[in-house]
Amino acid sequence: MERRPLLADGSIVGSYEPLYSYWEVAREKGVEEVTITGEDLEFVEKLVESAGRLRLLEVREMLVKKFIPRVNPEVAEEAYKRLGFNFTREEARRRIAEILAGWSLEAARNLNIVSFRGWFTSP
Repeated sequence: MERRPLLADGSIVGSYEPLYSYWEVAREKGVEEVTITGEDLEFVEKLVESAGRLRLLEVREMLVKKFIPRVNPEVAEEAYKRLGFNFTREEARRRIAEILAGWSLEAARNLNIVSFRGWFTSP
């Protein structure tokens, strides 16, 4: 069974291995390990409360934009290289941000902050 971080269930994120690779590289380089926070889950909750219903992909993209500045592009590039992928720094950075966004959505659902079935709604 594949490793998953706390509150992740794999329903949105196919594989968390790039994130684990990122964390490993970050530790080696003495860089902060990016992760989701309670503030990120509050952001999801407020988005849904204010809009009522949102498309899952819209919320995911908003989260990606929120996470990109927190992802170190050099660390992301190295993390993917170790997994055999040759992405540019910006591609790797975005992919790590997409994993974080998906993890946030999985965590929000598992904590009953939101529910989704193609749409994102308050429970």
